[in-house]
Amino acid sequence: MNKRLLLAGLALALGAGVAQTALAQVKPDVLVKQRQAVMTLQGKYFGQLGAMAQGKIPYNADTVAMNSAYLDALSRMPWDGFPASTKDIKSRALPAIWSEPAKFKEATENFEKAVQALVKVSRGGDEAAQKQAIGAVSKTCGGCHDNFREKQ
Repeated sequence: MNKRLLLAGLALALGAGVAQTALAQVKPDVLVKQRQAVMTLQGKYFGQLGAMAQGKIPYNADTVAMNSAYLDALSRMPWDGFPASTKDIKSRALPAIWSEPAKFKEATENFEKAVQALVKVSRGGDEAAQKQAIGAVSKTCGGCHDNFREKQ
């Protein structure tokens, strides 16, 4: 009896694992839409910061702190949306993402680090330091867009 119960439990666990794996396999077009959605949100929250750094809108320390926190979470989200299965889906992603994966990974890590540095200074209220950190994030965005994103 115990052997049957053990075998039934093992079979159930294995079956659940297989079902979970099948559900985890997202279609390539969905991955592209998800990564684009994340990047749209990055643009939304970074756009305000960039405008503040350039003096186009008034500086607001609370907005810097809030948007930096959002960017911190968003900065880690899109990268799993670039598996090789997505390279043939129409998007602005350049083939270099898949032909130069180490360079792409370095660019994404530079972006994440710059955002984390921005988060650290956003808590201090030092406007000049925040604007400098915003500029550093902007450079990492440009570095990735220049090498891995089709121009419009």
